[in-house]
Amino acid sequence: MTTIKKQINVSIVIPCYNEAGGVTDSLNEVCKALSKHDDVEIITVNDGSSDKTPAILDKYASQKPSVRVIHNQLNIGYGASLKRGIREAEGDLIVITDSDGTYPASSIPELLEELKECDMAVGARIGPNVQVPLVRRPAKWVLLCYARWMARADIKDLNSGLRAFRKKDALHFFPLLPEGFSFTSTITLAMHVNGMRVAYLPINYRKRIGQSSIRPIRDTLAFFSLVLRTTMYFRPLQVFGALSGFLLASAIGVGVAGKFFLGEVPDVATVSLVSTSLIFLGLGLIGDILNVFRKMIDRF
Repeated sequence: MTTIKKQINVSIVIPCYNEAGGVTDSLNEVCKALSKHDDVEIITVNDGSSDKTPAILDKYASQKPSVRVIHNQLNIGYGASLKRGIREAEGDLIVITDSDGTYPASSIPELLEELKECDMAVGARIGPNVQVPLVRRPAKWVLLCYARWMARADIKDLNSGLRAFRKKDALHFFPLLPEGFSFTSTITLAMHVNGMRVAYLPINYRKRIGQSSIRPIRDTLAFFSLVLRTTMYFRPLQVFGALSGFLLASAIGVGVAGKFFLGEVPDVATVSLVSTSLIFLGLGLIGDILNVFRKMIDRF
C-alpha cells in the first residue's frame, strides 16, 4: 500500500542553543497552538548545544511525526541556524520563533492569517504584559527610533523573534541576512525599505527560561551599524545625501561664524566642507543608479 505524503504549507523554524530548560515546554506550546492544522511541520535547529538540548530534541521528534531536528555540529549562530532551517523547509510559509518560552505560540495562527494581506507579519512586543529587563529598554528605544528614521517607516518592533513570511522572500534577501542575532533586524529593514508590506500584531513577551546568549553592549552597537549598512545598501542616496546636507550646512555655519567673529570667511575650511559635501552627494547618486540597475536585473 502506497503512503501518501501530506502536503506541507507552513514550516515553523525554531533555533535552539542550550535551551534544555525550556525547549520541551516551548515545543508543547507550538504543537498545541497548531493542533488544528495538518499542513504544518516543525523544524528545530540544534545549534551545537553543549547541554542536553540535542537529546531532548531527538526524543521529542521521535514521538511527534510533525517535528524534525537538524543538528549543527558547531555553534554557527542564530541567523545561520534560521537560514539552514528555512532552506530545508518544505512549506511556502515560514514562521520563526524562539525556544526559550518568551514568545506566545498561541499568536502563530493570527500571524499566518495576517500574512494573507501582507509580506511579513511580526509579533510586536507591545502587548499589555511585556517583560523586557529595564536596563535594556533605553537602548532598545533609541535603536528603534534610529531604525524608524533611517527606514522612513513606522516600525513597531525591529528584532522580534516571532514572525511569519514567505520562503521565497526570505531566500531573496539571504545574501544580505547575517549569521547572528541581527537576522531579524535586517529582514525587517530590508522589507520596509523595499516597499514591502509589513504588519505588526501586538503580543505579550514573557521572561525567558535559562540564560540569554545576547551580549547587550556589543550587540546593541552592532545593531546601530547594521541599520546604517542595510539602509545604505537599499537607499544609498538617503544616507549619503544626509551626510552631504550636514556638511553643506556646516560649511555655511563656518563661513557665517568666520565672517561674524573674524571679519572674513575661512576659505580653506569652507571650501573643504563644500567639496566633501559634493563628493558624498555624488557617491549617493552613483549608488542610487547602481541600486536601480540591481532591481532591474532582479526582475529579469
